[in-house]
This record gives sequence, C-alpha cells and structure tokens, in this order.
Amino acid sequence: MAFSEPEKKEYEIAAGAFLEKRRPPENIRDQLDIGFRIKGQSIEIIEIRPVWNNPEEKMESPVAKTTYVRKQNVWKVYWQRADLKWHGYSPKPEVSSIEEFLDLVDEDAMCCFWG
Repeated sequence: MAFSEPEKKEYEIAAGAFLEKRRPPENIRDQLDIGFRIKGQSIEIIEIRPVWNNPEEKMESPVAKTTYVRKQNVWKVYWQRADLKWHGYSPKPEVSSIEEFLDLVDEDAMCCFWG
C-alpha cells in the first residue's frame, strides 16, 4: 500500500531538507547531484550524474533505501552492494522515523551509502 498524501508530503519535506544539507555546490550539480524518489512504501536516495558517453543524458545510482512496514511501525534500512541488490544495513537494520533514516545516511558510519 502506498503512502497517503499527507504522509507523502511529510516525507518529501524531510527528504528535501536532507538534500539541501547534502547536495553539492550549485555550480557542479550538472556533473553530480543527489535526489530522492518515493515508490510505494519505500524512499530511495539517489546520486545523479551524466552518462559517461552522452553527457546530455542523466543516470541515477541508488545510495540508500528505506521501506516502511506499517504493521510493525518501523522503517527497514537498506544499502546496495556491488551485486546491485539491496541488503539490510546490519549496523542498524530498522529505525523508527524517516528522520532517523536520513541521519544514518548522512552519518554513513560504515561507508556503505556514500562509499
């Protein structure tokens, strides 16, 4: 089940605040930027870069993902390994809020999200 409109708006505001803190300087955003997308019950943080052989085209690379499990009232935290599959973030596999997820991604204590 997808987020309700009020929930979606709340998460967009939280993710937007995170992006404003983490985005690279405006003068290089055409070469490197970050964003987010909401799909169903998940929120993904993505890195956006030009395609190497076609700079006019942009590619998105996943950085981090969280999925809300309504029944348990928790957010599951994931990172993408070299196998291009999402794996549970073992230092902290669950958080209680979107803000806590964004703080984990920002801190990146295990260098799983930003490298």
